[in-house]
Amino acid sequence: MDIFNLDLRFFAECALKIFLSLVSGFVLGLERKSRNQNVGTRTLILISISSTLLSILSSFLAAPSSSGIKVEGDPTRIAAGVVSGIGFLGGGAIMHHGLNIKGLTSAAIIWTDSALGLAIGAGLYIQSLLVLVASVLALLILERAEEKWFPAGKSKILHIVFESENIDMKKIKTIIKKNGFIISDLNVSYVMASRQIILHYSVKAPREDDFSALISQLNLAGKLSEFSITN
Repeated sequence: MDIFNLDLRFFAECALKIFLSLVSGFVLGLERKSRNQNVGTRTLILISISSTLLSILSSFLAAPSSSGIKVEGDPTRIAAGVVSGIGFLGGGAIMHHGLNIKGLTSAAIIWTDSALGLAIGAGLYIQSLLVLVASVLALLILERAEEKWFPAGKSKILHIVFESENIDMKKIKTIIKKNGFIISDLNVSYVMASRQIILHYSVKAPREDDFSALISQLNLAGKLSEFSITN
């Protein structure tokens, strides 16, 4: 097929699709970079425009030729391959960070970005715009709602050592909970020689980094010698 005999309207439409997919990838990339995530604008733009190109290619190969003969081909085959393959790229964004798993949202955004590229390539402009707007709103608004309603989000180990065995465990637990921690497990050790009580709490910790109030309250509840919060 001679590309110079193709309708200029086809080229204009393809250019519009690629431009819109570039915009969607750029918007999602800015959202990720604003949170210092590994997935950024360049990655998502490349995913989006390449998915759009594959969607255009899929429709182009199955379209009737200039002679009117329809090529035997399934326009959904390339799209299905993209959907299967994008999972590997998304999986690379997921990683363990101590007790926590990071990158799930970035992996989901990679999936969404690919879907937007395919949809734009298929000419579903309004639907793609609605999904893009809904995605950005969910990322921006729901995070604030989660921080307000579920402030304790990260799994951590709370390590506390008291110099005396005469401590009120219920009071310690109450102090920890009042400071925004959610306790899921407790391991207790007692050092006979130094008479130290060692407490290891598995907790969901609040997002704040200032635990001075917690340390002060624990020190009033007993002779505190060690305090640490680790992933």
